[in-house]
Amino acid sequence: MAMAENPNLAAAMARLDALTDWERRPRSRMRVGLEPAQDLASRLGEPHKAFRAVHVAGTKGKGSVSALIEAALAGAGVAAGRYGSPHVERVTERVSLMGRDVEAATLAAGLTQALDAYEAARREGTAAAEATWFDLLTLAAFVVFRDAGVAWAVVEVGLGGRLDSTNIVEGEIAVVTNIALEHTEILGPTRGAIAGEKAGIVKPGAVVVTTLAPGDEAGRVLRARAGKLGCAIVRSDAGDGATIEDANAALAGAVLDALGRKGVAARSGAPLSARLLDAETRARARLAGRMERFTLLGGRRALPLVLDGAHVPFNIAAVLGDLAREPDFAGPCVAVVALARDKDATGFLTELGKRASAIVCTSVPSAIRGRPAAELQALAAALGIAAEVEPDPHRALRRGSELAEGCGAWLLVTGSLYLVGALRGQARASLDPWPLIRRNKS
Repeated sequence: MAMAENPNLAAAMARLDALTDWERRPRSRMRVGLEPAQDLASRLGEPHKAFRAVHVAGTKGKGSVSALIEAALAGAGVAAGRYGSPHVERVTERVSLMGRDVEAATLAAGLTQALDAYEAARREGTAAAEATWFDLLTLAAFVVFRDAGVAWAVVEVGLGGRLDSTNIVEGEIAVVTNIALEHTEILGPTRGAIAGEKAGIVKPGAVVVTTLAPGDEAGRVLRARAGKLGCAIVRSDAGDGATIEDANAALAGAVLDALGRKGVAARSGAPLSARLLDAETRARARLAGRMERFTLLGGRRALPLVLDGAHVPFNIAAVLGDLAREPDFAGPCVAVVALARDKDATGFLTELGKRASAIVCTSVPSAIRGRPAAELQALAAALGIAAEVEPDPHRALRRGSELAEGCGAWLLVTGSLYLVGALRGQARASLDPWPLIRRNKS
């Protein structure tokens, strides 16, 4: 992923990168807890109390749902911000103001304040001395929101919820998108256990918005938490056969309706509602690396290319199902894949193998938790899926395009947002040696 170009942000990121980054490192020894974030917040003047918050947790869809809510708020004239993770190409993607990535200088200023608070804590031996990379960036985002006069922030959980550093916010709306088995070594071995961690973002009196059915294993846990804290539950349901985008929009719309019932109004004075999510707003909210379509030129034919960071079985199945509705992606694909060690590689490859005529297994050098490409290829072979090994992701993209051209397939890059970020940035660089990439307008 691209380094910061702004010198102040580059200097701040150099200081930040000396800290533990659990997004990239093995998680078996992961330190989680709110004390470092709480100490940092106290030293920074409690920036998280300067705005109202929608807090978003869940296995998949957090980023897209958060972006939809922010886009609707901004379109209604509400001073809005969004904090999300991970980024695809630039760290400034993680902090958004009114639907636009934060300026590098603005993030640098907030991050410098957070780093100075961290260093003071180290000198004094208080809890923030144990702050991680994510803790610092989270507090920097809250400083940015406070200083920008944000009225409502949409805050995406990094991992889990209960002990995630974002959980110092008092979310008036708590969103749980869905629950699947992921990060089981940290969050628990069952969907119910994972739901307990994600339900930890629910605060007394909040409105809980979710897709989970009340009789579902995870839904029962969320309902019990809500009942204990006196919280109303709103369930969104996009209906059978809904696309990922439609399901996300239905959930975001339920949040906007809940905000309207709380008396939150647009600049015009009208209460917020799902009606704000028109086609233009939904288009503005699309994030990089989520079913992002390109056309790859320079070969024998224009080659359809999709970049998607799906990395759990149910999500890649949904992505492939949605793409199959479109003529360009109705046939088989060739996939370029990298996965982290803690992902269900067998389940993921099983779903991918239903549509992929071949897989090129690769890796992302900067992702310490990555599964070796040869190991991924062996798993694919055991499932009867034709797979090759090319550890270098850029060569893997070239090989994937060759295979796709040869068999009349389309090309998919998936399994990791880090892989998507590595290839997306390189493909767009003016001096890149690979075929020209043109991003589709749709």
